[in-house]
Amino acid sequence: MKSEELGARISQVEVANISKQGFWLLLGDRELFLSFKDFPWFESAPVAKILKVEWPQADHLYWPDLDVDLSVESIEHPDRFPLVSVARA
Repeated sequence: MKSEELGARISQVEVANISKQGFWLLLGDRELFLSFKDFPWFESAPVAKILKVEWPQADHLYWPDLDVDLSVESIEHPDRFPLVSVARA
């Protein structure tokens, strides 16, 4: 008996809703919220660019039109990934 080749991923990523505070992603069987406070790259982005999201790996999301890469873990636990900027002298 020969094993079949793996098919395409059936779980998809989809932006479910956008509000003034952020947006919701449907990621497989999960629903995740990305607040604009925690993910400021999306706050001024056009809706069409937010909607165009790819899920190339289990813990990796990519918005090609915004050149934004995020791990799923950073969305689930934004407190573990604080936005820090250090000014250079």
